[in-house]
Amino acid sequence: MSAVLKVRVSAAKMLTPVVREFTLQSCAGPLPGFSPGSHVQVHLALADGKVRNAYSLTSDPTDNHHYRIAVRLQDSSRGGSRYLHQHVQIGDTLEISPPANLFALHATASLHILLAGGIGITPFMAYIAALEQQQAHVELHYLCRPGLSDAYLDTLRQRLGSRFHTYHSRPDLCRILRDRPLGSHLYTCGPQPMLDAVRQQAKALGWPDSRVHWEAFSAAQPGQPFDLELVRSGRRLRVGAEQSVLEALESAGLEVPNLCRGGVCGQCRTRHVRGEIEHRDSFLSPAEQADFLMPCVSRGCGLSVSLDL
Repeated sequence: MSAVLKVRVSAAKMLTPVVREFTLQSCAGPLPGFSPGSHVQVHLALADGKVRNAYSLTSDPTDNHHYRIAVRLQDSSRGGSRYLHQHVQIGDTLEISPPANLFALHATASLHILLAGGIGITPFMAYIAALEQQQAHVELHYLCRPGLSDAYLDTLRQRLGSRFHTYHSRPDLCRILRDRPLGSHLYTCGPQPMLDAVRQQAKALGWPDSRVHWEAFSAAQPGQPFDLELVRSGRRLRVGAEQSVLEALESAGLEVPNLCRGGVCGQCRTRHVRGEIEHRDSFLSPAEQADFLMPCVSRGCGLSVSLDL
């Protein structure tokens, strides 16, 4: 596991009634550089245990004096976003993971088409800073709810002008994606139904998979508690209703490689031996799910699950 970075909250402000932005400065030494599309995991010690939530870096990648993240208060929050909104103040110290990138820009694209939904705008803030410096061709389509999930709206309108398009209901994806020049790349980030619709429309229009890029951070959802048997070590753990399998393993001192904590990247793939699994990931194929689970989001459906750990 990479070393944890200690940062101080140097600024915090509400961008909308449900989106709060934090500026983070290093407590010791320079911050690691990052590329557009990177995220960090914020480590939080809550009353019910530790959680790690992933947030895109919205700041300019050329400026390593600080990081910025924007956090949406989630209705179904297990405590992470609520804690950041209600308890973290300027001057507080946080622990974060070093930046990781699962949603990188493609330098050879002739046109970058960005489609964001709500808080899915966050990775595109760093994209736009980098693309403007490169004088690259870019356009942004932003689906948001006025006065609620429209963070950075005025800033984006000023920076992009006619290349910026906003929508308050699902846009005509066919109109946006058809008849695009060769070498165009499509990037989308937002709620899962929007991602599914964008990818389906791109496929229907003949977009190659290699030119369609997407990212979704979906925190582990609660469920019924169950026991976890670790076959190789002989240990037995309890996974709480509000806890993921990954969090239970980490609480027991077992470090499992992970990057997204949302069932997307595949880093934490683990073989399961016994027990019925509710797969909630976007990475494993149906055939792979017969033997593996993603402990960051998957849950047991019965009393017990056995893992090859």
